[in-house]
Amino acid sequence: MSTGTIAVVLVAVLASLFMAWALGASSNSPPFAPAVGANAIPTMRAAFFIGVFAALGAVAQGGSISETVGTGLIDGVSITPLGAAAGLFTSALFIAIGVSTGYPIPAAFATTGAMVGVGLALGGNPAWDTYRRIATFWVSVPFVSATIAYTTASLLRSDSIPETVGVPLLGGFVGFVLANVDLAVVPGSTGQRTVARFVSRQIGGTPTLFSTYDVVMVAVSLVVGAVVFAALRRAMERSMEAGIKRFLVGLGAVVAFSSGGSQVGLATGPLEPLFTDLGVPGVALLVLGGTGILLGAWMGSPRLLQAVSREYSQLGARRSIAALVPGFLIAQAAIALGIPISFNNIIISSVVGSGLVVGSAGVSGRKIALTLSAWLVSLVGAGATGYGMYSVLAMVTGIR
Repeated sequence: MSTGTIAVVLVAVLASLFMAWALGASSNSPPFAPAVGANAIPTMRAAFFIGVFAALGAVAQGGSISETVGTGLIDGVSITPLGAAAGLFTSALFIAIGVSTGYPIPAAFATTGAMVGVGLALGGNPAWDTYRRIATFWVSVPFVSATIAYTTASLLRSDSIPETVGVPLLGGFVGFVLANVDLAVVPGSTGQRTVARFVSRQIGGTPTLFSTYDVVMVAVSLVVGAVVFAALRRAMERSMEAGIKRFLVGLGAVVAFSSGGSQVGLATGPLEPLFTDLGVPGVALLVLGGTGILLGAWMGSPRLLQAVSREYSQLGARRSIAALVPGFLIAQAAIALGIPISFNNIIISSVVGSGLVVGSAGVSGRKIALTLSAWLVSLVGAGATGYGMYSVLAMVTGIR
């Protein structure tokens, strides 16, 4: 490897770290925004928790998204170190603009556009099947997220369901799902590393109920859900408001963990081919991304926390819970499918959906329109910028 190539590799690694920092400051911020908006946790403490939980999620769940971004967005070529650097700097630039202006730029849009642009500049072919799959998921997210948030907020406001039952049941459902999310720290093959499946493998020989889901897996999931239900119900019986706010903060932590897993691949994916060629374990790449996210959350997230929590909808604690639930569910679906997704997209849609329960007055139409425009511009603009930046760098350096 020549001196020039080594220098480009180092620049690419720094670009990945910078991109991860931008993610921590931007796309990993919204999970705690509803909690901040409901005055359940101060802004600076929320920023601290965002960094910790998002970094843990990055290491535990970031592998599938990283692989898609690194090898699935373009056919016929492998992303070079120079291409990775150009794409990462392009996407980080767009996200940084969003942070400075207060209009969150979806990291998935910016990164996908940038890496497709770089791949085309390298002479690759569009991966149309991947684009169709990603586009379908992206288009569905605002509607699904807003619908789930609206429905959940309506149920929490219903007089027919006591809050000491409804909120703990929602917590129990989150616990049930948590027992079935894929975690790299659990032994097993990719996609099979869940707590429920791990316990099932240890016991063995239990009847299958449907597909590969057996009796033990159902039992473990129900036990986890029941524990969360009981703990939350006990807390709410002592103090209704304190119990709700405690659940809101806990849910924010779970969603921040999920956001780290779904976002880190946007920073580490472009380096996947390089690290594979060098024989470096994939977990080292995820640790690099997790570190960048941690630092970005601590240093840059308070501004976006304020923007999302205060300007999109005036939420109370119950509507804030409704805004976080779809974020958790959609993020885990994206991780399972290996689809890069923007947490800004999910959370903002959820905030709007939960805010509509009390009428459109709680939602800023102008802010939403400007945000949607920024999202579209980021996708197209990042693609054109990535193509141009790589082409210029390749011509100036003579390195491809």
